[in-house]
Amino acid sequence: MNILVIHTAFIGDIALSTPFVRALSDTYPDANLYYLTTPAGAALLQNNPLIKEVVVFDKKGKDKGLKGFFKTVKLLRKYKLNKVFILHRYLRSSFLGYFSGAKERIGFDIASGSFLYTKKVKYRKDLHEIDRLLEFVDGEHGKYKVEIYPSDVNVGNIDKIWQKYGIKEQKIIAVAPGSKWYTKMWPREYFDDLLERLSRLDNVKTVLVGGKEDKEIELKNENMAVDLRGETSLLDLAEILKRTDVLVTNDSSPIHIGSAFEKPFIAAIFGPTVKEFGFTPSNKKNTVIEIEGLECRPCGMHGHDKCPLGHFKCMKEILPEKVFDIVVNNLKS
Repeated sequence: MNILVIHTAFIGDIALSTPFVRALSDTYPDANLYYLTTPAGAALLQNNPLIKEVVVFDKKGKDKGLKGFFKTVKLLRKYKLNKVFILHRYLRSSFLGYFSGAKERIGFDIASGSFLYTKKVKYRKDLHEIDRLLEFVDGEHGKYKVEIYPSDVNVGNIDKIWQKYGIKEQKIIAVAPGSKWYTKMWPREYFDDLLERLSRLDNVKTVLVGGKEDKEIELKNENMAVDLRGETSLLDLAEILKRTDVLVTNDSSPIHIGSAFEKPFIAAIFGPTVKEFGFTPSNKKNTVIEIEGLECRPCGMHGHDKCPLGHFKCMKEILPEKVFDIVVNNLKS
């Protein structure tokens, strides 16, 4: 049997789908599993032993438009697919599933293009995203975790960085200041305050992590940390978080990459979004830092370019000293 998974959303969403991949493999142990995703998603899924092949769909680049769409369809048909699971709830993904040639097409009932499916699964808002996806295969909730596989190359890359900056026995604090949406980012001046406080701790190294776009976040105190923003691949980042003691991050992909590993305590800062959406850290050691009781929360599923009400209380009332205290308390554990 040849089975395809389609998910072309953000990096965090791809990480959160890896428990489903494991459950799918358990359900169909003799099947060939293929996974269609974006270039960034493909980078994250490298080395996953359960996936026979990752199919790259560069929807914002060379595969943009009808020509790229049908080129991808032609490729998918070569796999002689029996089933396709469409995890992404957008119309283009539904059409990719429909034209893939698979007789069985399974997706969420609320998805755009769900009329193209042969089976619809109820989208349960009351579940964590991991458990929502497990509903596709009746997977046991709580049994599966995020799986990401840094290679020996990634280990070597981070070993070199650790050697360059003299990181040996120190505790590691990773700070991820970025997000795709402005209102999901804790204010930069608060990050600066936190970096200054962390710099005073003994036997601690603070590491700034993120992509090239996160390098554009101007931090006055970035020199108080090892700034690796834009310097590492996604699997390099995974290796960093595997070694991290405490991760401070906005509601963004580092939450879910870090959740693949046992070591880090994840302090996740939630402003416009809420835990009930189902995208909280899924590892054992974590906390969500938020301002409860604000009538304007949540103001959207993802966030906005600016606070709709102009006051940005959901982030501004999360003070640096509170986050610092959480970090210090969990460095001791």
